[in-house]
Amino acid sequence: MPRVLVTGGAGTIGGAVVRRLMTDPDWEIRVADLTAPPQWMREACEVAAGDLRDPAFARDAITGCTHVIHLAAIVGGIGNFHKLPFTLLEMNAGLYNGVFRAALDERVERLVYVSSSMVFERATEYPTTEEYIRDTPIPDSAYGFSKLAGEFYATALHEEFGVPYTICRPFNAYGPGEMPHDEPGIAHMVPDLIKKVLSGQRPLQIFGSGEQTRTITHIDDIADGIVTAMGHAAGANEDFNISGSDEMTVAEIARVIWEECGMPPEEFELEHLPSFRVDVQRRWPSVEKAKRVLGWEAKISPREGIRQTVEWLREAGAYV
Repeated sequence: MPRVLVTGGAGTIGGAVVRRLMTDPDWEIRVADLTAPPQWMREACEVAAGDLRDPAFARDAITGCTHVIHLAAIVGGIGNFHKLPFTLLEMNAGLYNGVFRAALDERVERLVYVSSSMVFERATEYPTTEEYIRDTPIPDSAYGFSKLAGEFYATALHEEFGVPYTICRPFNAYGPGEMPHDEPGIAHMVPDLIKKVLSGQRPLQIFGSGEQTRTITHIDDIADGIVTAMGHAAGANEDFNISGSDEMTVAEIARVIWEECGMPPEEFELEHLPSFRVDVQRRWPSVEKAKRVLGWEAKISPREGIRQTVEWLREAGAYV
């Protein structure tokens, strides 16, 4: 039976990927993470706890696995990218060296690298196709650069040694599982805004004009896209945008969050804070390749997904 290693499996997207894999009896699952996975994951999966930058640990974690989904990374919101530029470059590069070398030594059947929409942060083509990666300018942010470097690691590993890869680029992930941070901008936008609304912030503060656009994608859709791409023969040595298709302004997303938190629509008001040096003004991917090649598309609408996320954060008491 094939065994898949999910690096960063204790994270928000990692947990969604593990849940999705558990619906398919054809997979044995191993999780590797620095932090202890939740109890349900420890009961259902093999668990390897340690630092994948350590070549010996990475080798042990991957031994016996036929597939790898590499999610482990420093991630977060726009503030995180600006606060930790060197740290995330150092961490993510160290993870590539550990995980990709171990995948080579094990000769895995498929290495799935989970990249980011931030590789397209300076895009001018919309909707942004996968092919545009060859023409898009180099990212300004250290985070975008580090995720693009990971794509080069994956393709170089294949070109030199023949290890099959699949690159998946999630766009604006959100959903139950990610807690907001005390400092705005460190976590992603959706949990940050939900916390602000539920804690009574009036008017609701956002970074920038609110005319910036995002294509938010529920973590369960992202997980399904990643697992589908990994298991599909046509996904080998290809890259895919794993995303919803609804381009929305930040102000529109904020309004949906406001309404799904149960606030009166007529009281919705925004306060605009100065933004960060790198704040992508438009993000709208093409999702045609995933539909055509994999037969995959996102299913959860932004309003439905935000409603789920609000309910989860209420139960978690994230607004207290």
